[in-house]
Amino acid sequence: MMRTVKLGSQGLVVSAEGLGCMGMSITYGPSNEEENLATLHRAVELGITLFDTAEVYGPQLNEQLLGKAFAGGKRDHLILSTKIGFGIEDGKLNLENSSPVLDSSPEHLKKAIEGSLGRLATTHLDLVYLHRIDLNVPIEDSIGALSDLVKAGKIRYIGVSEASPETIRRAHAVHPLTAVQTEYSLFERGVETNEVLKTVRELGIGFVAYSPLGRGFLTGTMQNTDKLDPTDFRKLDPRLQGDNLEANLKLVAAIEKIAEAKNVKPSQLAIAWTMSQGAIPIPGTRRMKYLEENVAAADITLTDEELKALDEAAPVGAASGDRYPACMMSELTR
Repeated sequence: MMRTVKLGSQGLVVSAEGLGCMGMSITYGPSNEEENLATLHRAVELGITLFDTAEVYGPQLNEQLLGKAFAGGKRDHLILSTKIGFGIEDGKLNLENSSPVLDSSPEHLKKAIEGSLGRLATTHLDLVYLHRIDLNVPIEDSIGALSDLVKAGKIRYIGVSEASPETIRRAHAVHPLTAVQTEYSLFERGVETNEVLKTVRELGIGFVAYSPLGRGFLTGTMQNTDKLDPTDFRKLDPRLQGDNLEANLKLVAAIEKIAEAKNVKPSQLAIAWTMSQGAIPIPGTRRMKYLEENVAAADITLTDEELKALDEAAPVGAASGDRYPACMMSELTR
């Protein structure tokens, strides 16, 4: 069984690796519910306790999937984490000039929590993040609303996602944060230079790394986006286009050589690396085969020499291109 670790300093204990569930409902093309449910159940068997979802995934479909998977007492020892803060009405995401609308007003957040509780078929949520930082609402007001929900017993712990060091500090002053979630991998190491990692370590906040496999690119199995479903988000990923793709394939090839020398898969090496940095990775997959490969990464220990080699193969800033399309970049690290 997978070992457990403390996430932050507020008392939450989770599996050393979690499961990101977004791709079971959106982003990477159509999926099969039966396969998704089987993969979720297998994750529990393998010792994963941390399951990551969000209201906006679907919207709402992913929370419904997890509610179905863990109904009937299966949820009791699991850690369900969700994210809220987008404007959603009648199951549809509010858009303005083709961009998602954020809404972290206290009233909206409290209404969103009621919806998440119902879809996840639970009496409480273990960890709730502000999904993105809404600049129209003071962070103190948003965290204050979540703090009220902690006092009411509807949520246990609070986090923020894609927040700047200043925002993290302001939020933490209102109610101690348990986790900050941000993209982090050998493909994306920005949190090492923008002081996000430094800040969470100083404040005793846990760090959850989403996309630890670079949206699948670090598996070494993707040479281009030609065979992806037309609805797959990666069709628009700047790092998988044109000259950026060619440059980033060289980065992946360097990581593959290190993985081959250690007799592990590149994906396993990438996950083990995030753990070595003190993060809780939440790689996502729909397929049991890849789930089992990913879980095995939790048992990999990297030597100082291997860590140095990975630093040289994929240094900070090595990836070519932005990590999101231009319309989404402005919502990051606020």
